[in-house]
Amino acid sequence: MARIYNFSAGPSALPEEVLSQARDEMLDWQGTGMSVMEMSHRGKHFMAIAEALRQDLRELMAIPDNYKIALMQGGATAQFAFIPQNILRGKKKACYVKTGAWSNKAIKEAGKYCQVQIAASSEDSRYTTIPERDSWNIDPDAAYLHYTSNETIHGVEFSDVPDTGDLPLVVDMSSNILSRPVDVGQFGLIYAGAQKNMGPAGVTVVIIREDLVGHADASVPGVFDYKQQIDNDSMLNTPATYNWYLLGLVLQWLKRQGGVAAIEQQNIRKAEKLYRAIDNSSLYSNPVDPACRSRMNVPFVLADSNLDKEFLALAEKNGLATLKGHRSVGGMRASIYNAMPEAGVDALIEFMAEFERTH
Repeated sequence: MARIYNFSAGPSALPEEVLSQARDEMLDWQGTGMSVMEMSHRGKHFMAIAEALRQDLRELMAIPDNYKIALMQGGATAQFAFIPQNILRGKKKACYVKTGAWSNKAIKEAGKYCQVQIAASSEDSRYTTIPERDSWNIDPDAAYLHYTSNETIHGVEFSDVPDTGDLPLVVDMSSNILSRPVDVGQFGLIYAGAQKNMGPAGVTVVIIREDLVGHADASVPGVFDYKQQIDNDSMLNTPATYNWYLLGLVLQWLKRQGGVAAIEQQNIRKAEKLYRAIDNSSLYSNPVDPACRSRMNVPFVLADSNLDKEFLALAEKNGLATLKGHRSVGGMRASIYNAMPEAGVDALIEFMAEFERTH
């Protein structure tokens, strides 16, 4: 069967080159006579894979030397709890920006460990925009300010980095990490589940400034403690070794594409094409403020929702899969992460035009 174009929001499509390499190395990784998933995580072969992964990530994101990398489990959802458990540093309050479903989940979880101040919220607009920066209410005495750089469900993305002065900035980059260059030095902590734009589910990347490490309360379990994880090379427990390997292959693939700056240009082209097709249509519409539209997740609705099922069925028949919007918002959603080729976006646009012509 021919491969489809998979527009899933996560777990999402992986580069075909990566899947082919993993297939070819499945039974015998580089002459070792065994699969990566069979290797000891303490053995020299896997240690080489892990070191290459870290170095490639540092290179691609230009991570400064005073930042540590941890590879953890539990997804970004676990980090919603780990962050206040690790970096409150004796303070009682943290500021959060509420721009969609995922930042809202982070807020609810953090509320178990500290007082949460909502610095800004776009809930009144049904999460279709980002509040104007001069309206934000930030407490300078808070432990940190948290925001979600790309809301996967609602299709809202920050195009710049908020300036919080000396207040550590914490960001959930799960769905747009490595899709555009960022200055890591502007952040206290970056975290991202791998399954949207970096690899398979099962690995969460945490990039943390070293002065924020080592502040977890003694009651925090060791596997949740950033310092213990970093001191043990993220191997306090047996890591998700095969997922690390696949994440490493994606990073190598990204380097072959020319790095983050080059992939950003591809992402801009893909998103502009798709939004243009939607905006020029009388059948489709996108509810998000154009200044805040995501390059990664493009939600859209049909003028007649009675056509939704037919649209999805015909799209699937034409090799365009997983376009159904999240159950909380309905409609459609095309996730066009780094691994989605431009040809896939072109095929979707062509299908949408034909569907509109016949309906």
